[in-house]
Amino acid sequence: MKQNKAAIMVVDDDTAHRTMLKAHLADKGYEIVEADDGDVAIHLAREREIDLVLLDLKMKRIGGMEALEAIHAVKPDLPVIIITAFSSVENAVEAMQKGAFDYVTKPVDAAELALKVERALSFDSLRHENAALKERLGEKFDFGKIIGSSRPMREMFETLALVAPSDATVLINGESGTGKELVANAVHQNSLRAAEAFVKVNCAALHENLLESELFGHEKGAFTGAAEQRKGRFELAHKGTLFLDEIGDMSPTTQAKILRVLQEGEFERLGGAKTITVDVRLLAATHKDLLQMVEEGSFRQDLFFRLSVVPLVLPPLRERVEDIPQLAGHFLEKYSSKNRKDIRGIHPEALDALLAYSWPGNIRELENTLERAVILCLGEQINLQELPGPVRQAAASSERPFALRPGHSLKEMEKDLIIATLAQTEGNRTHAAGILGISRQTLQNKLKEYNLS
Repeated sequence: MKQNKAAIMVVDDDTAHRTMLKAHLADKGYEIVEADDGDVAIHLAREREIDLVLLDLKMKRIGGMEALEAIHAVKPDLPVIIITAFSSVENAVEAMQKGAFDYVTKPVDAAELALKVERALSFDSLRHENAALKERLGEKFDFGKIIGSSRPMREMFETLALVAPSDATVLINGESGTGKELVANAVHQNSLRAAEAFVKVNCAALHENLLESELFGHEKGAFTGAAEQRKGRFELAHKGTLFLDEIGDMSPTTQAKILRVLQEGEFERLGGAKTITVDVRLLAATHKDLLQMVEEGSFRQDLFFRLSVVPLVLPPLRERVEDIPQLAGHFLEKYSSKNRKDIRGIHPEALDALLAYSWPGNIRELENTLERAVILCLGEQINLQELPGPVRQAAASSERPFALRPGHSLKEMEKDLIIATLAQTEGNRTHAAGILGISRQTLQNKLKEYNLS
């Protein structure tokens, strides 16, 4: 909110009353723009940056009601407070029904006016923040490469939109194959460091000594084979983001060094005495229960608290079944293109099998399954026989892949059914509407309501 700097337009053809209002508001530090009638107010609303309009209802040339409608035709979100005589409150109520934010009665009480102005500006600021957040959520979904519209994913997108622009350390926890690296990349790409380096290290893939050298670098001759000086990942990520995957596999010695960098922003290369200072945002991920490891003594408590400033938990695929058709469609398109095949959809029986299977390997397993199916497929549809045995067995033992799930609303189940039906009809909305027993227009409206259009 631009409190004490906001521009307020005072519209009143009574010069004395307008001057009095101006004096009250100027004392609060607001910038005042004056208009002596509705026609002037409409012009100024088009031409000037105005945060709030204080609008008298009774004026000679163009009254407040007409001016309100004309102003909102140009700037529909501009808050307007109506000024009216006490005997004409019903007119103010009518104005509020037409979009006015609030009203004050003459004679205007200065304290009441100040309170209503502040409230209107606060509300307007909140509305803009919410609009920006919604736009940001749209960006995440559109080009974050993170696919899903289920409730767990929507909640995660909301958290990402809030945490990405900050510099907070993020701990991403989730089973193997849930997409932790994708999330880390999305955080970086939507941060203020997006133009800088995004450096990744898999802590489980390197021996302890190699990991320390990889992270902090080494000087020439620091150990056998160190033929030259080498910068570590922390230095390479200076001003950018460092992503430490599987941080639960890190030794206590390396944990202590990581803690120092987080606390002090400094370290020494292996075999070196020079202290190096870096500015790095740290993202970490693990499939392990770090809190349990803290209790067992295998992970430092102080490092755990430093890492989990913002904890993110990625849901396993079995807890976001409604996202499977969308994910499967994405992988089908990806691997059909890669293998130069014209595969146009997934047979309903095969889709039922994908929905029934528990996916212990999560999204990675689903991707591998679709890649294999595309390679084996000889027709235009992925069929049941092209899926692995465990997936086919899941379909055989599950009669209702869309059984009701406790905790899901009717709207969520309706959305699931629409997604599945569209997958069965290969996106043919007319056919899907027929199966669902609704008109095509009703289906279109539902798709728009659930952000699926």
